[in-house]
Amino acid sequence: MKLEIVSPDGILFEGEAERVSFPGAAGSFDILPHHAPLIAALRQGTILYENERKRGELAIKSGFVEVKEDYISVCIE
Repeated sequence: MKLEIVSPDGILFEGEAERVSFPGAAGSFDILPHHAPLIAALRQGTILYENERKRGELAIKSGFVEVKEDYISVCIE
């Protein structure tokens, strides 16, 4: 899946991910390949993303995520 994380300061991450975990407003959730389309609000917490080469994490205050056709777009504060 392609993952893009943006903030008011610019693009924080752009690349491939096999799994992404989010701190959702209604509870934490994971996105895996071929996930159904989704738009969700995010709360304060940590976004975790991984692919076969590396794992990353990013602390956030709030934001939202959109998932569509193996493309994950995240806007955070």
